[in-house]
Amino acid sequence: MNILCCPLTHKRFRLEKSLEKNGGIESGLLKTEDGKQYPISQGIPRFVPKENYATSFGFQWNRFRETQLDSHTGVPVSRDRFCKSTEWSPDDLKGKTVLEVGCGAGRFTEILLTAGAIVVALDYSNAVDACWKNHYLHPNLNVVQGDIYNLPFQEGSFDFVFCFGVLQHTPNVKKAFMSLPPQLKKGGHLAVDVYRKRLRMIFWSKYWVRPFTCRMEPIRLFKMVEKWVPVLLPISIFIGRIPFVGRKLRYLIPVANYDGIFPLTNNQILEWAILDTFDMLSPVYDQPQSAATLYSWLKEAGMVDIKVFHPAHLVGQGRKP
Repeated sequence: MNILCCPLTHKRFRLEKSLEKNGGIESGLLKTEDGKQYPISQGIPRFVPKENYATSFGFQWNRFRETQLDSHTGVPVSRDRFCKSTEWSPDDLKGKTVLEVGCGAGRFTEILLTAGAIVVALDYSNAVDACWKNHYLHPNLNVVQGDIYNLPFQEGSFDFVFCFGVLQHTPNVKKAFMSLPPQLKKGGHLAVDVYRKRLRMIFWSKYWVRPFTCRMEPIRLFKMVEKWVPVLLPISIFIGRIPFVGRKLRYLIPVANYDGIFPLTNNQILEWAILDTFDMLSPVYDQPQSAATLYSWLKEAGMVDIKVFHPAHLVGQGRKP
């Protein structure tokens, strides 16, 4: 309540008709003096319509609620990606306020909470319900369903802001990025990632089939993915193991393949393949960006100590002066 505000007018809320459960607000109404109002449902303030362009993400993260949690896989895949991309240590995060934009089911939320951060995890889709179910017992967690273009927070509220796996899936990538720096306190740190734009993308089969799959109803597409990934994955693995050229050639098969990349079991590789194949074929938007573009946005936003690099996805870092 100290940092929440109307995403349209930025006026503060008063809480009405609240029902408490286990020390938190289970349901209620957030109202401003000028009549704007938003519901709290299942412990989560909701600032967006139920159906939106991120509906497929909500479907996938509730279907695969625990798949990418390190506590579920037993290997630090999510922690390694987070640490390599942000270069933030647990000591940096302990006791600090962190805004996670695009939390999904909470794979990175888990890393932040373990480090002792005070986390506000936001997503546009109902993936927030999966994140809440995974981590609701943690006292440092706050989950919000909101829009990256109209964030429902007082500006300058957070020590750290990060956004992974989101920007390229928004209608206007630059506008989405530019909403993030104002959320930082002075001296606060920002980290984002995007798909990297490059010429070889014309050979990636996912971009051949996406014009059809991104228009499909999520449940129908998921059933198709669930049927064909077990057939295509062994082919992709075989191609991927061809010396020298296999890692490149496997992009000709439209299936996510983590064989030889992450230390997962065979069953986990299949589960991740189904999840991430659906993830790459279902989004309405898929807009990779260049390093030069990402750097220019950080510069335009007034960030300093800018760093753009490519550990897996294209990552941009900066600090608010």
